[in-house]
Order: sequence, then structure tokens, then C-alpha cells
Amino acid sequence: MNIGQASAATGVSAKMIRYYESVGLIRPAARTDSNYRDFSDRDVNDLRFIRRARGLGFSVEEITRLLSLWRDGERPSREVKSMAEAHVAALDARIAEMQAMADTLRDLARCCAGDERPDCPILADLAARP
Repeated sequence: MNIGQASAATGVSAKMIRYYESVGLIRPAARTDSNYRDFSDRDVNDLRFIRRARGLGFSVEEITRLLSLWRDGERPSREVKSMAEAHVAALDARIAEMQAMADTLRDLARCCAGDERPDCPILADLAARP
């Protein structure tokens, strides 16, 4: 199937498919006589796997490792579980950081009159903090 068909079948844009190919996340697609990419069923399955992994926030490097583990029928599941748990811990840390940012902004917005006066605790806080 060509890149447009692969894109439609996987939900991965043609631009991202070319990117994944350029960084080695997927193998280079076979080429037709007219030099169009020709994606196999394996390529499409890989793209679906990548899309799902990206949707869960895994990095390209992590997905490279996950793809390798997925293809290895003899792999121990403990490595995959370890990667997933590390990713969850990183997500939890990011969530806590973002919650703290939201709490800070909520407090600053509550202190701001939001009227015609130039006084603004939000801007004052931004200017005061490194």
C-alpha cells in the first residue's frame, strides 16, 4: 500500500511516517518501479503500534526498544513492565509539576483585580521569580 493508504489505515500522517522512516523507527519501505513507497502489512502493524505508544507518551527512543521487545517472541515481560512503570513514574512527576503550576496560577489570578488598574500580581510574580 502507498503512503496515503498506510496513513489512512493507521492514523499516522504521511509526514510522520516519513519522519519515523528517517530516524529508523520503521524500516525503509519497499519502493515500486516508479519509486513510490510500498508498505507491507508488517509496516502497517508497526505504525499502529507506534501510534498507540506515542499516544501513551513514550519517546521515539522508548518506542524503538518497545518495538524490539514486541518482535522478540522470547523476551521476558519484566523488561516491558519495567519500562511501563518507569514511564508511569515520569508521567506522575509531570502531572504533579503541572498541578503545582496550575495551583500557583490559580492563586495569582485570584489576587489580581482584573480591572483597569495597572497593578497586576501575576506580572509582578513573573518578574520576581528566576
